[in-house]
Amino acid sequence: MTAPALLSPTDLRRVFGAFPTGVTAIAAVVDGIPVGLAASSFTSVSLDPPLASVCIARTSTTWPALRRASRLGVSVLAADQERLGRQLSQRGGDRFAGATWRASRDGEILLDGACAWLECSIHEEYAAGDHDIVLLRIHDLDADHSAAPLVFHRSGFNRLRSSEAGTRT
Repeated sequence: MTAPALLSPTDLRRVFGAFPTGVTAIAAVVDGIPVGLAASSFTSVSLDPPLASVCIARTSTTWPALRRASRLGVSVLAADQERLGRQLSQRGGDRFAGATWRASRDGEILLDGACAWLECSIHEEYAAGDHDIVLLRIHDLDADHSAAPLVFHRSGFNRLRSSEAGTRT
């Protein structure tokens, strides 16, 4: 039997990048300071109990601070929030510059203008290679279905093209 071929990170990114995802901001007030990061690996997990997951790189310097928060806000970024998505992805600097947001009494940060918002707490964490899979327990949520989502595809931010509803060929 032959040994399996090694998969390069470049090839993995190229192929994983063919799968479009939404862009979320995971944020909370920690020690009186707004802390947040962008994540495109957010997905629903369970309806009962209400769970979602996000994958966080082990190299993240932001996650150690965020994981100390009792609650985390998850904001699904809207198409017009690309600049904010880039800011939340950068290392250093003021990631919330120019953003408007609100913090709940439990410290979750929810961004104004987002497509959807979820108030969560960490349910479980699992080591998975160079990332951690974080299961989030959802405590409250809402959505603005009139806002189009920001999409991450082929290593860049994109927008969905609108199509005529109900058109069939």
